[in-house]
Amino acid sequence: MTTLIIEDEKPAARLLQRKLEKLEIVVETMLHSVEESIDWFGNNEHPDLIFLDIQLSDGLSFEIFEKIDIKSAIIFTTAYDEYALKAFKLNSIDYLLKPIDEDDLEIAVQKYRTRIPQQHSGNQNFQLDFEQIRRMLSNPFEKTYKKRFTVKIGQHLKIITTDEIECFFSENKGTYIHTFDNRNYLIDSTLEILEQELDMKDFFRVSRKYIVPLLAVKEIQVYTNSRLKVILPSYKEDEVIVSREKVQDFKCWLG
Repeated sequence: MTTLIIEDEKPAARLLQRKLEKLEIVVETMLHSVEESIDWFGNNEHPDLIFLDIQLSDGLSFEIFEKIDIKSAIIFTTAYDEYALKAFKLNSIDYLLKPIDEDDLEIAVQKYRTRIPQQHSGNQNFQLDFEQIRRMLSNPFEKTYKKRFTVKIGQHLKIITTDEIECFFSENKGTYIHTFDNRNYLIDSTLEILEQELDMKDFFRVSRKYIVPLLAVKEIQVYTNSRLKVILPSYKEDEVIVSREKVQDFKCWLG
């Protein structure tokens, strides 16, 4: 089975690739824009299965299908639910909303694998069935958010729930969880991906370096250049500053 990922955010593409490797799926190619994808499809044999984001850096991925007659099966992986009906008209196997749950991903892959013997004839006719369409239309696309993280400590794994987290921060190209008990844990993610995975009603990205939960905001102080300083219960490694362009949104988030 040949597999392709089209995703404009490279960290998100690599994260999806790692999740697929756990399902014994090897991703041969990753593309990141409409233009790049059109060029690639025009010069390469089309894969059996595509994992497709919808909003790419230079437009919607639907524009690819306007230029290229693609018969590959497609599993949509997107943060937006409003394109589902349009997706049904393509060779859709499933429509997964970000953050992508690993169980849902496995179900979507299994759905593709079980349909191959019945429907795989020249990579065509992979349409979602009526029951899937009915279920998705009746479902208001309730987004599920990440509630826990698994971190490795030596030879052991530790589960950290979101209500234990005082902040997320990036440092030296790594991303860390800082917990209320004043410990740091390296995680396999980025702040950009976390913004998609977390419920941002409860979390706010105050700057390029920090995401903080409302639960951890102990005090807010006026800082230089119209910025704000957030005081957290135990995190003292650096000042947590709300960048000037985010101050107004931060105040609205606080309510």
